[in-house]
Amino acid sequence: MRLREARGPWTLQEGLEDSPEQGEVIEGCRLPVLRRNQDNEDEWPLAEILSVKDISGRKLFYVHYIDFNKRLDEWVTHDRLDLKKIQFPKKEAKTPTKNGLPGSRPGSPEREVKRKVEVVSPATPVPSETAPASVFPQNGSARRALAAQPGRKRKSNCLGTDEDSQDSSDGIPSAPRMTGSLVSDRSHDDIVTRMKNIECIELGRHRLKPWYFSPYPQELTTLPVLYLCEFCLKYGKSLKCLQRHLTKCDLRHPPGNEIYRKGTISFFEIDGRKNKSYSQNLCLLAKCFLDHKTLYYDTDPFLFYVMTEYDCKGFHIVGYFSKEKESTEDYNVACILTLPPYQRRGYGKLLIEFSYELSKVEGKTGTPEKPLSDLGLLSYRSYWSQTILEILMGLKSESGERPQITINEISEITSIKKEDVISTLQYLNLINYYKGQYILTLSEDIVDGHERAMLKRLLRIDSKCLHFTPKDWSKRGKW
Repeated sequence: MRLREARGPWTLQEGLEDSPEQGEVIEGCRLPVLRRNQDNEDEWPLAEILSVKDISGRKLFYVHYIDFNKRLDEWVTHDRLDLKKIQFPKKEAKTPTKNGLPGSRPGSPEREVKRKVEVVSPATPVPSETAPASVFPQNGSARRALAAQPGRKRKSNCLGTDEDSQDSSDGIPSAPRMTGSLVSDRSHDDIVTRMKNIECIELGRHRLKPWYFSPYPQELTTLPVLYLCEFCLKYGKSLKCLQRHLTKCDLRHPPGNEIYRKGTISFFEIDGRKNKSYSQNLCLLAKCFLDHKTLYYDTDPFLFYVMTEYDCKGFHIVGYFSKEKESTEDYNVACILTLPPYQRRGYGKLLIEFSYELSKVEGKTGTPEKPLSDLGLLSYRSYWSQTILEILMGLKSESGERPQITINEISEITSIKKEDVISTLQYLNLINYYKGQYILTLSEDIVDGHERAMLKRLLRIDSKCLHFTPKDWSKRGKW
């Protein structure tokens, strides 16, 4: 999970006239810092010093590991710094920001938008949305053919290095939608929002270590633990405050309407206008684990769908997604998050599946708002792949002829937007040239891998358990 960042104007300490004294570490310095990698081995990646603080005569340094995801940023002690290879920033004027306020410190790297370099194959175009697909066996493997029209290019079957972006259908990543609902505008990112400000969050029986900055009140950021009511998400500064709140809080589930229940899993629909306090607290919590989204205190234009697990004590929040009441770009998800204690258990894919079930009831096709987080992108890629393969493998021949299906039909059945259907077929590298036409080919490896994946996918949405009536939000009186 890497985060690309433009390199700033850095110089080595040797030969620099105005460098600080030997061994003095200041904000903006870059130097190797000792950390443990995933294999529990010591490594010395290059890191940038974002802040320095002194606690009882002991200095601590907040570091960002260059080219690593910001969730790995941390406070380190002096003995983990390699002072022999320290680099100091050149002295420059502070970067001005909007309204003339100073930005980050001198010499800090400027954030810039980079586009991925895609390998383009002119021989494999995007298939026509109305071209029929057909099935035929060859060499003992399942084969499915899809006629396509030439003229468009496809990207290579690689995910690229930018895990926080989402590919568009023609292989060119979409630029962040700055006028959209929750896309973060990084142009005014400053030193404050680059640092985690909450040490730990206690939510019910879980203690969570935040990954990113979240704009909780500043007086709470110095506390060792921030206590949250797991039902209304109200925050308190101490366990005593939380206990006093729990004697008054009569909620045992999220506010709003329960629109789905199967087993212990429930979904609640929360209107951002009617339940403003809960929605704002949910956004504050989610921002601790989402770096690519900004936070709006105006929650009126949004609906929030909270997934919970039920036990004798109540309905405990597992994750959620939000969506605009009115989206001109067919977005059916604005933000989506599974809380860390519930990750890698299939809940993320269940949230995605639920969002498309709502789109089916609405009679629309949908797509998530970009950019997706690294975990979100992996989940969506997996969901799209499994859903489309499930459709293709379920096709049956009639009268001895190969069954046929079009891109439009796949989109209508699944409610996945056509561009996402096409990009997924390209990502799986299923489009091939065969006997004068472009076809979709499913090999035994693809089929076997899909069947193994579906055996592990135990959590599924049952449409019979969904009780949801869509509203026409274009009539503002319903807001």
